[in-house]
Amino acid sequence: MPILRGKHIVLGVCGSIAAYKVAQLARNLTLAGAVVDVILTEAAERFVGAATFQALTGRPVLTDMWALPEDNVVGHVALGMHADLIVIAPATAHTLARLAAGLADDLLTTTVLASTAPILCAPAMNVQMYAAAATQANIATLRQRGIIVLEPEIGKMAEPMEGKGRLPEPPLLEGEIRALLGQQSGSLRGRRVVVTAGGTREAIDPIRYLGNRSSGQMGYALAEAARDAGAHVTLISTPVALPAPPV
Repeated sequence: MPILRGKHIVLGVCGSIAAYKVAQLARNLTLAGAVVDVILTEAAERFVGAATFQALTGRPVLTDMWALPEDNVVGHVALGMHADLIVIAPATAHTLARLAAGLADDLLTTTVLASTAPILCAPAMNVQMYAAAATQANIATLRQRGIIVLEPEIGKMAEPMEGKGRLPEPPLLEGEIRALLGQQSGSLRGRRVVVTAGGTREAIDPIRYLGNRSSGQMGYALAEAARDAGAHVTLISTPVALPAPPV
């Protein structure tokens, strides 16, 4: 069974320009069969509207802790209790600080505290904000508590500068999500898998070689399937025209 089918994922979106990338992630997860409940912080609503995520997931977008249906339980607590995974992307410096302090002052932070599900944070912020001692200390605290905090990418920022602070692209985030869910319930969890992929070349002399036209697609697909099943995957690849899958 596909690893995402029927999984309940809470997707917390914070106030960063990178929030636009997360709309595609929400769509991809939904198409793969996951039940995606999006929580927008107050700041996130200034960047991406609730209607966007509702259209992409087919589910109401959550913003107000006091507006949830109770159904004989405390709604905001039940959301975290029923989650298979909580993903916070983009995770701003402000949200990381609130999580490290254990605050429960809005729907997102309350949901995190009320959940025993794995938590994945994908930071995105200004270069100096990410490098700041306070931010790094908060990240270290969260990791010590078992929260998975991804490293941001290096590249051009919204401001006219380059550096470390970009949100990873949706395919990489989806790969991390699949790996985490696979490690919980996949048939290969606890196993280590090595996959080789791509065409080979055997030198005849300094100029000529014998090779083949293998694209590497099958090997890459096998690596992703093993990852989704919970295995720790090592992919050994020759140069191919394929993006490296997150394994």
